[in-house]
Amino acid sequence: MKSMKGYVSKIRVLKMSKTPLVRFSLDGVNCLIAAHSLNFLADVNEGMEIVVAGEFNNRKQFVVKKYTVIGKTKIMIEFEAIKKDSD
Repeated sequence: MKSMKGYVSKIRVLKMSKTPLVRFSLDGVNCLIAAHSLNFLADVNEGMEIVVAGEFNNRKQFVVKKYTVIGKTKIMIEFEAIKKDSD
């Protein structure tokens, strides 16, 4: 399994289903995520730095099996904003 680190851009939902297929770019590399894609959409915004693990498919797209957000996730940032507003 290969790993890459970079900044996320161009997040798009390609297929809506029980497990959506999500496409995004990681420093210019096209990536796909189906496993954990709902969590990915909740955790990651464009411009965030992440580390991904997976393999390249025959179309030179990186198929993500695991990911980790470096720093705070989108949910953490939104929760802190709500908490700050209520104080």
